[in-house]
Formats: sequence, C-alpha cells, structure tokens
Amino acid sequence: MADYRNILLAVDLSDDSEIIGARAKSIAERYGGEITLLHVVEYVPVEPMGEALMPTIQIETELVDRARTRLQELAAKLGLEHRPQLVETGGIKAEIIRAAQRLNSDLIVLGSRERHGLAILLNFTEDAVLHSAPCDVLAVRLH
Repeated sequence: MADYRNILLAVDLSDDSEIIGARAKSIAERYGGEITLLHVVEYVPVEPMGEALMPTIQIETELVDRARTRLQELAAKLGLEHRPQLVETGGIKAEIIRAAQRLNSDLIVLGSRERHGLAILLNFTEDAVLHSAPCDVLAVRLH
C-alpha cells in the first residue's frame, strides 16, 4: 500500500466534519502525512430584484468569510490549526478535483451519507470525486 503523505480533507462544515477530520488525521499520523483542509462554497447567484437584496459580490464574500471562520474553528477542534485551510468557490466536485491536482494529493478524504429512495438515483459528490480523482479517495461513511 502506498503511503499517504499529502492528504486533502474536503469538508462541508456540517456536524459530521469532525468525524471525517478525525479519520483523515488518523491516517496522516499513521503515514507521517500532511493534511490540507478544503471547503467549497457552492454559490448560486440570485438575480437582484431590487434594492432590498445585497449585491451578488457582497453575498458571496460574506459566505466565503463565514466559511473561513468555521473552517478555522474545525481545524482548531482537530488540532490542525497550523495546516493549510482553503475555501474555494464554485462547483464542489470540480473544486475538490482541482485542489487535489494542484496539491498533488495522494488521498482525498470526504464524507458519504446513507441514501434512501429517490436520493439513490442522484449524482453525489463522493461518487463524482471517486470517478474523477487523480488519487485514492476515502469516503467516510456517515449515518
């Protein structure tokens, strides 16, 4: 088995992110690897309908700033506050793949939730990343 030296931890900043982060940290410790944390803000701009709505740029900036704060908090909880923390905007799947390529990642760690009924038919992030990733992918099962 190859050593995982460069691990990309992709989180959605939900409560489960700590579980996923702990798994990535365990793997990094086992292989002497380094972790880069990543959160993608998937922002769909709303057409302004009047002066009551904030400009699109301001909304996106606030979402990114909020995500950075929450990612820093997660990193601190995991003891990873000194590791690189990236907040990207765009399509989640594409940005995870792009970051993994740019960082020459050996492993992408992300969460995978149970699905039932019609949800099984939809295209999910972990499936798309698994089939497009330039490296191994660990999908941590979440319930």
